[in-house]
Amino acid sequence: MSTNIRVFSTCPASNLVEGPYQQAMREAARLSEQAGCEGMLVYTDNGLLDPWLVAQLILECTESIAPLVAVQPIYMHPYSVAKMVTTLAALHGRKTCLNLVAGGFKNDLLALDDQTPHDRRYDRVVEYTTILMALLRGETLTLEGEFYRVKNLKLTPPLKPELLPTVTLSGSSDAGAAAASRLGAIAVEYPKPVSDYEKNPITNTGPAERGIRIGIIARDDPDEAWAVARQRFPEDRKGKLKHVLAMKISDSSWHHELSRIGAAERGEDDPYWLVPFEHYKTFCPYLVGSYERVSREVSRYFQAGYGTVILDVPASMDEMKHIGEVLRRAESRCAS
Repeated sequence: MSTNIRVFSTCPASNLVEGPYQQAMREAARLSEQAGCEGMLVYTDNGLLDPWLVAQLILECTESIAPLVAVQPIYMHPYSVAKMVTTLAALHGRKTCLNLVAGGFKNDLLALDDQTPHDRRYDRVVEYTTILMALLRGETLTLEGEFYRVKNLKLTPPLKPELLPTVTLSGSSDAGAAAASRLGAIAVEYPKPVSDYEKNPITNTGPAERGIRIGIIARDDPDEAWAVARQRFPEDRKGKLKHVLAMKISDSSWHHELSRIGAAERGEDDPYWLVPFEHYKTFCPYLVGSYERVSREVSRYFQAGYGTVILDVPASMDEMKHIGEVLRRAESRCAS
């Protein structure tokens, strides 16, 4: 994508794919790699395929892209995650990145008897990730924590330093942003309209790096872009009902915040679009319009302090080229 901004894409969620999932996943991975993405986010929750097995398939069908594997502490001990990272590195000579997940659907958490309050789950993530990264750095670790205890624990085989994972963490809540800051992780948000961040700019007391999760549909002609967007994400009653149900069982702050924003009136020229999210087609806001308009909006996010972009699931190579054009123009705006 010829951009200095760190760019990831997203792997299709297995519960939203019609037809053979393996084919859809491989196609998305190859498109992301061809477009120059650094990595590809792989979701996790109780209703999805195991993200580590999906990550293995991504590594097998590509040459350089890094799976960004969602890691939920209640699923695996930090030692098990460290072992997965170092094993995949040994097998493929490749990097695996980590997206730490603190929350999710309440029913998923309760099914595993996890009743930890929202903000306390971020305290657990900090302790969890501290153990995980210490092991990956080759340390022999003894720790008596609130959530985990290990004694003289060491990881074998060791991980090459150049394959140490990039770590991302949800930063949409205050607790998430604080946890990312403590860990030195990239705090990723499902962003609000960029004007909200310009009113409250990022300060130096926050995380060292911040990112956004967005979809982009852009063309020279804004009418064409909107036609493509509405064709790809048509409104439908079934999807709307799924979204309403998800709202009832999710305690993720970003989920409720986006739903609140979606209820607000927006101007006709506003590229910020939540219809795909509101109809359970995908899980992030979209920016839709002309190259000029969308790149201006993206550049405002960059200027507000966001240096990582996690794009939605790639639709086609042609679509990735359109997105690349937006990102290049946005960077050029920032440089000038």
